[in-house]
Amino acid sequence: MAKIRAAVVGYGNIGRYVIEALEAAGDFEIAGVVRRNAADIPQALQPYRVVTSLAELENVDVAILGVPTRQTEKHALEALALGISTVDSFDIHTKIPELRASLDAAAKKAGRASIISAGWDPGSDSVVRTLLEACAPKGITYTNFGPGMSMGHSVAVKAIEGVADALSVTIPMGTGVHRRMVYVQVKPGYDFAAIAAAVKADPYFVNDETHVMQVESVDVLKDMGHGVNLVRKGVSGKTHNQNFEFNMKINNPALTAQILVSAARAVLRQQPGCYTLIEIPPVDLLPGTREDWVRKLV
Repeated sequence: MAKIRAAVVGYGNIGRYVIEALEAAGDFEIAGVVRRNAADIPQALQPYRVVTSLAELENVDVAILGVPTRQTEKHALEALALGISTVDSFDIHTKIPELRASLDAAAKKAGRASIISAGWDPGSDSVVRTLLEACAPKGITYTNFGPGMSMGHSVAVKAIEGVADALSVTIPMGTGVHRRMVYVQVKPGYDFAAIAAAVKADPYFVNDETHVMQVESVDVLKDMGHGVNLVRKGVSGKTHNQNFEFNMKINNPALTAQILVSAARAVLRQQPGCYTLIEIPPVDLLPGTREDWVRKLV
């Protein structure tokens, strides 16, 4: 069977791990990598074509977007206009319906499909929450993140003027409440107090207790580890006190990249339109046939 030709857009934390996940997947081949500076080709990209525009690549089936969340819509619309399906890990929860509507119209016009917010939260955790809602339709679910580095939050801080580097660490307080510990390396001549105020006003942080601290070096603090504890207590039918718990400790960008690659496989099996991960049959994320997985997993 012909392999799926995937283009990787962006070569930051996620893009690097997407390359590794694609290299490990037998049903994919890398059509190329899109980055701002195509002349800068690190050793890991030597085997691949590196370009500055998706339009420079040929016969691309799917574009895996490893760009900052706030650039996702722009890159997805460009890819869909070229007739290329897309997957991304857009992670601003409150903006997901808006992005879904925008890309749904573009995908249907192009006759292609798009899967958005296909990381681990939103993403795989969303699927777990959905399953637990089915297990106990009445009840409360608490999603407790961390402790660990949040990539989306860190990137949002780095985008603030005057920030040389930044790290946002999520600390779980229980019952779905979190504290954000933000470490900022400030460029010379900029006011730390103004930067701290901008961080706390950002939509990524405005709803959580946020502490911003200035440090000489962010690099010495970085650790890609993260995790989640997902708990639901509820009612199945008329039976109360049903308790469910899901835990994982993971490398943040590695898991995000793996889910993106699995979603890149699934997106080609969908009708034109835009989908979140909870709308995709889980078996479509896996290589091979449904019949094989039914025999193995059911």
